[in-house]
Order: sequence, then structure tokens, then C-alpha cells
Amino acid sequence: MPVIHTFTSTNGSGLSAFTGDADGRQLPARHGPWKHMGSVLPNRDLPHKLDRSVVEAAIETHGFQMWRPRRTDV
Repeated sequence: MPVIHTFTSTNGSGLSAFTGDADGRQLPARHGPWKHMGSVLPNRDLPHKLDRSVVEAAIETHGFQMWRPRRTDV
């Protein structure tokens, strides 16, 4: 996958997502609106040490991969 685009939901849910298209058309509307946060170039690590091969497989299968940072205050 050439570039992975990073999005964050602006609805207060704390969700983020990766997708292959810069417009985020594949992202589920019910969890949006979505804000484009940046792009990860090929062969670069994803944020938070997420496994790039797993994310790429999800994007190929579903069009996106959603994630939420772990809470650190528990």
C-alpha cells in the first residue's frame, strides 16, 4: 500500500482510523465526521506501534481500520 491516511473522528468518541484514500470516503459515516490528520508513507511505522501489515490487510478487506488509544488512567 503506497500511503496510509490517518483520520480522527470529531464526534468526541476518541476513534481514529486508517484508510487508503485521502478523502476518507471508505470511513463509516456513523462514526464521523472525520478529520484528516496526516499520511504515513510506505515502509514507515504507524503511530502507537500499530502493526502496519495488520492495518494494510484491514484496509484491503474493509477499506479502513479503526482504532482507539488505550486509556492510561486505569
